[in-house]
Amino acid sequence: MSEDKKIRLIVTRQEGPDKEPFEEEFEVTHRPNMNVISALMEIRRNPVNKNGKATNPIIWDMNCLEEVCGACSMVINGKPRQSCTALVDQLEQPIRLEPMKTFPVIRDLMVDRSRMFDSLKKVKAWIPIDGTYDLGPGPRMAENKRQWAYELSKCMTCGVCLEACPNVNERSNFIGPAPLSQVRLFNAHPTGEMNSAERLETIMGDGGLGNCSNSQNCVQSCPKGIPLTTSIAALNRSSTVQSFKNFFGSDKQ
Repeated sequence: MSEDKKIRLIVTRQEGPDKEPFEEEFEVTHRPNMNVISALMEIRRNPVNKNGKATNPIIWDMNCLEEVCGACSMVINGKPRQSCTALVDQLEQPIRLEPMKTFPVIRDLMVDRSRMFDSLKKVKAWIPIDGTYDLGPGPRMAENKRQWAYELSKCMTCGVCLEACPNVNERSNFIGPAPLSQVRLFNAHPTGEMNSAERLETIMGDGGLGNCSNSQNCVQSCPKGIPLTTSIAALNRSSTVQSFKNFFGSDKQ
């Protein structure tokens, strides 16, 4: 009976950014179609570890619970992924939960993803249109371009690709696969391409394309199946063209 089945979880905990991490084991009653978030919620309702000792509720981040917001990323059994779609019945036990190591730990499984958001700001991952002027209809995007651009727009800034990338670490300022892919997305937009040169020059500098070692861990780990390495290859070509334009003093895009 599922009522008698127990789920074992070993959680890496940390009481604060400057505290030492430690492991704590829990057991929760199994339910059909249970995911990792459900197990964590059970522990939150009754924060008692496997030894029967009362403890603080586990802290983690979440929002949509349907793999859209990207907030609930963590390392599950050694692999970074979304905990809302990690089904307990498909995981080897004991289930080991750890915070992503690429980002500073706030507490327990919650991390500060500012590094990734700052990189998106650095590459200006938006369409910079200000004001309320009536400019009429915007330029249309060709259907063949729209189809692959839509795949890039699925990015939910979960941080899994940065966690999987060996070049994103405390010793490197590499911005990572997700911000690079967003450069390609916004440079492909009919209006966004007005700032394409600025974005390309940003990623041509330190921390940009040159820091990618093409390990391809990012594309294998992306929950949305975004072709990140394809974007990086396309950006390498675009940045080469931009280099020639800069060298010959051309401002044309």
